[in-house]
Amino acid sequence: MGFDKEASSSSQRLRPPAPTENTPLIGDPKPLSSQGKTFANVFIAIVGAGVLGLPYSFKRTGWLMSLLTLLLVAFLTHHCMMLLVYTRRKLESSNGCTKIPSFGDLGFAVCGIVGRLVVDVLIILAQAGFCVGYLIFIGNTMAHLLNAPTATDLTPEILGLAPKSFYIWGCFPFQLGLNSIATLTHLAPLSIFADVIDLGAMGVVMVEDVMVMAAKRPEVKAFGDLSLFFYGLGVAVYSFEGVGMVLPLETETKDKDKFGRILGWTMTFISLMYGSFGALGYFAFGEETKDMITANYGAGVISTLVKLGLVVNLFFTLPIMMHPVYEIMERRFWSGRYCLWLRWVLVLAVSLVALLVPNFADFMSLVGSGVCCALGFVLPTLFHLMVFKGEMGWRQWSSDVSILVLGLVLALSGTWSALQEIFSVKV
Repeated sequence: MGFDKEASSSSQRLRPPAPTENTPLIGDPKPLSSQGKTFANVFIAIVGAGVLGLPYSFKRTGWLMSLLTLLLVAFLTHHCMMLLVYTRRKLESSNGCTKIPSFGDLGFAVCGIVGRLVVDVLIILAQAGFCVGYLIFIGNTMAHLLNAPTATDLTPEILGLAPKSFYIWGCFPFQLGLNSIATLTHLAPLSIFADVIDLGAMGVVMVEDVMVMAAKRPEVKAFGDLSLFFYGLGVAVYSFEGVGMVLPLETETKDKDKFGRILGWTMTFISLMYGSFGALGYFAFGEETKDMITANYGAGVISTLVKLGLVVNLFFTLPIMMHPVYEIMERRFWSGRYCLWLRWVLVLAVSLVALLVPNFADFMSLVGSGVCCALGFVLPTLFHLMVFKGEMGWRQWSSDVSILVLGLVLALSGTWSALQEIFSVKV
């Protein structure tokens, strides 16, 4: 019995203290990743549901304008990701500076509590925004598959609810269970399964696009209305959704000197894939392209399996994307400890927002413009300017300031443009 008491008291002494603002968000170091695994991790972190709205964005802004916008966003995203890496390395090499494993920790190192608060709020809005998009896609796709309007029933209902609402509420109890899982380790197999399904479904969609395009050859336009440029840019920014993960990914890379090159090749591959997916979807359906490309396909077996595959992918991806939100909220409001009721409240909030937003692509543009521009362009350049202000030449200073101003302009104008589309405001 004496040994039990001693062991108990020892465990109390060895128990780590409750987290504070100075405590990094990421704990013990993980095994380092090879170049191939780093490529895969970056790919998984960036590719998400945003790709499904690209064909609709191509229709709105024109295929050539959309391609140029995608390339611009890919270049700026890669550049700003590397600015975060360079800023972190500079601070860690300074005397007395501890490890900085995450974006929020970098914000704290540069700007103190205010810096971390701003980063945390933007990450919460971005990650929750992605999950709202997932639920919108799931609800709309299931409604299109099982409860599409007919000649005799133009407004079908299920138990008094619109089909989209019914399926979002149907996901709710299952998401409560999945989001109750405390650690990402137990969700890892689901993540791999979801990504395999996602890639397979995208491949099938692109093949079907080619077949439809060969049969229909609809009329397409290279450039749309210039006023829609910011709308398309918001969708593109949303599609490159992994900026918040770049520091943890670089931390886990074995050969850190080659991380920038690996990131560049991955971004190039994703850009080509996004461009092909968006262009083929638009070329196949022209002005009939819908906000989610899967809604353009009929009731065939293959198209149905593709839609169900994407639904399954996003269903299991949602708790993974919500994990950074839980990490931040539990840290700030529950002393860093696991809190079940807080997670359930957040799942409820995400579900309610998804019920209120009518259009998937318009919501993508809103989140991409308002939140992702600030998180992906404004903060990396601002932090880089503050840390290197006494060392950089006029070219680097001009580059940082230009991207910072561009990010602010795009965030404000893109948000206004997306709100106009969502609420059909005519100016």
